[in-house]
Amino acid sequence: MTKPAFVTCDLLDDHPTTAIQVLTPSLDGRFFQSYGARKSFYGEIVTVKCFEDNSRVKEVLATDGQNKVLVVDGGASMRCALMGDMIAESALKHQWSGVIIYGCVRDVDALAELDLGVHALAAIPQKSNRQGIGELNVALRFGGVTFNPGHYIYADNNGILVSAEALLK
Repeated sequence: MTKPAFVTCDLLDDHPTTAIQVLTPSLDGRFFQSYGARKSFYGEIVTVKCFEDNSRVKEVLATDGQNKVLVVDGGASMRCALMGDMIAESALKHQWSGVIIYGCVRDVDALAELDLGVHALAAIPQKSNRQGIGELNVALRFGGVTFNPGHYIYADNNGILVSAEALLK
């Protein structure tokens, strides 16, 4: 097994004077879980805000994502998934480091085989309805953290960090 490129605990310890936000681990009893094969991932933040419509998620993950992480504010909906195996495969093909979804995913066994970081609140087999609705590259806020496009995110099994400046070179 390959050692992760970083550990979020160590990043916090190594940057005591840097303003780093730490995502609250429990949101009304909901916890982010890791679903992808890549257990630690980081990159520049790209955002999508959508509710039960993954049209924009699919569109964005079909673009160049090298050194980027998509953060999706799905309003914590537990009624449908905002990403499944086909969209995740597209993300991998376009070199995204990972996806963090404030909502659900599906096809979890397939996601577990893909070298993509995936954190979400839960899994559900129901797909979303695509109506072309959603906002791109807007500031998002959940878990006590503000996710600004162009800032940096670091995620592993210990948690999720956000910083305005790059912590890894």
